[in-house]
Amino acid sequence: MALLGTTLGTLALPALAETRIGVTMTSFDNPHLTVLLNAIRDEASRHEGVTLVLEDAQLDVARQLNQVQNFAANGLDAIIVNAVDGDSTAALTAQARSAGIPLIYVNHPPAELDAGMPEGTAYVGSAERDAGRFEAEAVCELLDGTGRAVILMGPLENRAALVRTATVEEIFAGEDCQIEVVQKQTANWNRVQAQDLVSSWLTAGIEFDAIVSNNDEMAIGAIQALKAAGRSMEDVVIAGIDATADGLAAMAAGDLDVTVFQNTVEQGHVAVRAALDGAGGQSVQPEYWVPFEPVTAGNLAQYAN
Repeated sequence: MALLGTTLGTLALPALAETRIGVTMTSFDNPHLTVLLNAIRDEASRHEGVTLVLEDAQLDVARQLNQVQNFAANGLDAIIVNAVDGDSTAALTAQARSAGIPLIYVNHPPAELDAGMPEGTAYVGSAERDAGRFEAEAVCELLDGTGRAVILMGPLENRAALVRTATVEEIFAGEDCQIEVVQKQTANWNRVQAQDLVSSWLTAGIEFDAIVSNNDEMAIGAIQALKAAGRSMEDVVIAGIDATADGLAAMAAGDLDVTVFQNTVEQGHVAVRAALDGAGGQSVQPEYWVPFEPVTAGNLAQYAN
């Protein structure tokens, strides 16, 4: 596993003249992925002659495959994919490799990562197990190692959501933390869906001491549901992941107790630089890792910007 700090020196090559990079995103309608997309745009703007061809997959696996096929048919120099479904990336990889186009996955891990990225492809992201570990350990500390929790999950086809959830459950069942998970359901990274789900749990009389969310958006939805039900925020530990602007604002207001900073901006920058290396005929590392960082009220000021 290559650490980001050891790879930056190989990613600073100048762009080729008229380099075209195709970028397909899971969804443009997602605050976290908007940060990623803006970072990709920002890094591309620093390299003369680079043009981005941007596509929104709109959470549709088939649409994303069609977009990659179009990138290949149009002879683009490199492709960046934020995968809709990490378990359905084989067709995307095959399409790019058959066309001889460097392919960089970013943020959402592809299935190929488990067995090792094929030649000409790479993954740029953060170790999702660390996100779940940081989140769960902070919740355990705040609850003194005991209690009841519910988990708000991302899409069930998303590998990041699955790994984060599995890691939280593993730590909650460990020797140093005996927290019972009484409910876990998907709210698809979505604030409104999370609010509706938590409201239904409250109506059903489900008791819990913590809401552990796979991302900040769902955590904020949970906060809204608790407030609408008249629940005191001091009675429930709320945890998220991503340290989004809204998430940090919720923490500053005393509503969100835990989040985990994912340096999405750096992921976007590294993805573009890796794509430019590949487009220029340079070797591309199979993996580029950007570390997660735990955030609580105690170190919130470090992440204010």
